[in-house]
Amino acid sequence: MKVLANDGISKSGILALEKGGFEVITTKVAQEQVANFVNENNVDVVLVRSATKVRQDIIDACPGLKIIGRGGVGMDNIDVDYAKSKGIHVINTPASSSESVAELVFGHLFSGVRFLHDSNRNMPLEGDSNFDGLKKAYANGVELRGKTLGIVGIGRIGQATAKMALGLGMKVIAADSFIPSVDIKVEFFDGQSITTTIVSQSLESLFREADFITLHVPAQNGYIVGEKEFEIMKDGVGIVNCARGGVIDEVALVKALDSGKVAFAGLDVFESEPKPEMTILMHPKISLTPHIGAATGEAQNRIGTELASQIITLLS
Repeated sequence: MKVLANDGISKSGILALEKGGFEVITTKVAQEQVANFVNENNVDVVLVRSATKVRQDIIDACPGLKIIGRGGVGMDNIDVDYAKSKGIHVINTPASSSESVAELVFGHLFSGVRFLHDSNRNMPLEGDSNFDGLKKAYANGVELRGKTLGIVGIGRIGQATAKMALGLGMKVIAADSFIPSVDIKVEFFDGQSITTTIVSQSLESLFREADFITLHVPAQNGYIVGEKEFEIMKDGVGIVNCARGGVIDEVALVKALDSGKVAFAGLDVFESEPKPEMTILMHPKISLTPHIGAATGEAQNRIGTELASQIITLLS
């Protein structure tokens, strides 16, 4: 059987699939050529990340397809229900990238509270001629320790983020309409651990209480954070989105940043991805990454081997 890993797969995933008797194709096929390639090469399994979309047209055109796999959590680039209605298995790897995304959240938080994103832009330009001026400009940082982190969506990634926040000495609050409460176990290098319970509260109360807010929700039909939500937040709040583009109203975000209501934002995902708006890309108060939440070697190894395990189980 053949597996097309159109957006790539880790070496560990390839080896596991090959050991299970599968041929793995890692040729990058253009979106408009995927269906033809699948049919011409008798591909049984198509694996994607976020770049390739598997919509109804591809599903209809490829009657021999047995599995569609997403290396990651969200499956908004796959017509899941339609695929299942055609007898195709749809799989993903919800647990594999949680720690990687959570660490990126804190990369953006640290960048925001200490102006790293802006100083890294300006030091190469002015570091030799305006050192004291830059030192003064970036002198008003704040600590994360002792502050309140509001987590919108306390699923696997939200929980991983909560663990890191607790380890830093932050207070953690959460809002999740599907998870009323969750026990968070923070494990240490020597085998010891502590466990605390986080009880979900209303979104409005979270927005009012949090010093920093991080979003961990799937793609939505509308905004979770818009102009009205920014208005009720604390002055000087920081906000991070490493979940999905379109959950924050970017026009309202820029307005809130310009007014000082929001001190900084960290964005890994964007409304108009893969072509983010220039007002977002050029804003001095936004820390930017190009949708790399799960892009660590460790996460990709876990994703590859987990996909391989599911495929072997389903098709053996």
